[in-house]
Order: sequence, then structure tokens, then C-alpha cells
Amino acid sequence: MIHENGGPEVMRLDEIAVPDPGPGELLVEVVAAGVNFIDTYLRSGLYPTPLPFTLGKEGAGRVLAAGDGVDGVAEGDLVAWSMGDGAYAEHAIVPARLVVRVPDGVDPQLAAAVMLQGMTAHFLSTSIVPLEEGDTALVHAGAGGVGLLLTRMLVRRGVRVLTTAGSSEKAELSRGAGAAEVLDYDDFATAARDLTDGRGVRIVFDGVGAATFDSGLDALQPRGMFVLFGAASGPVPPFDPQVLNAKGSLMLTRPSLGHFIADRAELEQRAGEVLGAVAEGWLDVRIGATYPLADAAVAHEDLEGRRTTGKLLLLP
Repeated sequence: MIHENGGPEVMRLDEIAVPDPGPGELLVEVVAAGVNFIDTYLRSGLYPTPLPFTLGKEGAGRVLAAGDGVDGVAEGDLVAWSMGDGAYAEHAIVPARLVVRVPDGVDPQLAAAVMLQGMTAHFLSTSIVPLEEGDTALVHAGAGGVGLLLTRMLVRRGVRVLTTAGSSEKAELSRGAGAAEVLDYDDFATAARDLTDGRGVRIVFDGVGAATFDSGLDALQPRGMFVLFGAASGPVPPFDPQVLNAKGSLMLTRPSLGHFIADRAELEQRAGEVLGAVAEGWLDVRIGATYPLADAAVAHEDLEGRRTTGKLLLLP
């Protein structure tokens, strides 16, 4: 639980009574909770949240009880969710409108690992611009949780994917996901232009933020799209929109998952396609590391230190 904002050291393990679900809510015994950069933003205060609170936007587990007015989910069901609160716990209260049933044959740890990052990769690859076979995309942090999933989804659509990675090990993981080329961060814009005959890429997917933003604009072709979906290296400072004009009438968007699953039907469709792809076996989910709940601070240190690949999970 977080009682004050700050570094990983402010996280502490508290013991509280198991709550009862209210109307429209579920009490879930958590099997696994996903660790995401949004958790670090909430912990640090970058995203202000009333204190105290329990971290954890994503998880999977068994339904123990349902509050009044809940339909379609019953005690004993295995469910997964994203954009909730309080998953860093043995038991969580989750709004029923956020959960989906986990398909038979999908391990609950994989379900917890793929909800937030998998649906993020899904909307990035399908709902931002109509990418066509033969387009070239640049995906930053290609060996990260979103990067690996997004690369696989784009390649399946026929998109040529260039990625960045910070080590030879990460580069190899990115190639394994289908990246055509893996670039160094130092001069990725020049390399991206060289690999597109000087034109630039159609779209840049950037979850890194401040460290890659300016050069990412230089990697785009005229009328290209810059998709800023995270800030692992820190938030992008304010800039003059005229820069977008000068660099070729570029487009910039700052999307977040919540706006792409706000409608229940869209949530079910998006989660169904992601979990279905896991069940079918073509969407490989890499769990980079698991930690006991008491080591949540260590997981945050590893994530923020860029020492990880794939998905991190807490196991209560």
C-alpha cells in the first residue's frame, strides 16, 4: 500500500481485512498481478491519486463473491482485468464491468500478463491509423512487454517493423518477435531513414518518452504519425506544434488504453481477440520475471532501471 508518494521504498506490505464486494463489484482472489509503468507513475505522484491506495491496475484470479447487480460472472470463475485498482494484494475488489472471463486453456499468469500490455498493443496496431501491408513502423523498446506483443501483431498484419533495443540480448528477443531490423538508440533516426531509402517510417510507437521523442520525429516520413503512449524515460517537455509542420505535416497522438476499452462491447472484443490469440498460440507472451508480493519494490526498481524484458508479475 502507498501512504506517500516517492520511490520504490514507499511501498509497504500492509495487512487489512478482506473486504466485501459492493453493488456491481467482485471479490477476487488474486493469482497474479501485472507490473506496469503506470504503477510507477502512480507511486511517484506523476499521476496524482488520493492517498493511501493499493497499486495494481491489472490482474487475474478466481471470483470469491459477487455484489448485487452482477450478471454473467459467478463464484469460481477465472477472470482477468485491466484499468482497475488494487491488484497488488491477495484479494482485490474489482468492478465487474472491467473483468472478462479467461478462456479455457489459458494459464491465469499469462492472462494477467497480457491484459494491459496486450490490449495496448492491440489498439495501437489496429485503432490508431489504418496500417497496410508493406508499411514500415518503428517500435521503441522492442524487447519490452508492449514492444514484443506489438511487434508480433504488426508483423501478422504485414507491417515491416524496425525496433530499438538497449542490449544484444534484448535485440535478439526483438528479432525473435519478428523485427526486421533492431536499431541502436544512439542514431536510430538516421538508421530508420537509411532502411527506408531516405523517406522515413510511416508510424513511430514510442513508450520511452523524453529520451527518444525528438529523434523519433526525425524518423518519420511526411504526414507520418507519432504515437506517444508512455514515458519510461520521463515525460516529454512542452514543445511548439509548428515543429510538426516543419518536419513534414506530422501527426501526434497521446493515447491511453482506457479510452479504447471504455465501451463494454469494445472491451470484450479487444480482450477476446488478445486472449484468443494467446489460446491459439500465435501470440507468445514472455513473462520476464515473477516476484512475491513482498518484493513489489524490487520489481519497480528492476522495471525503472530498464533491467527487464517482457512482462513482470507479482504472485501473491
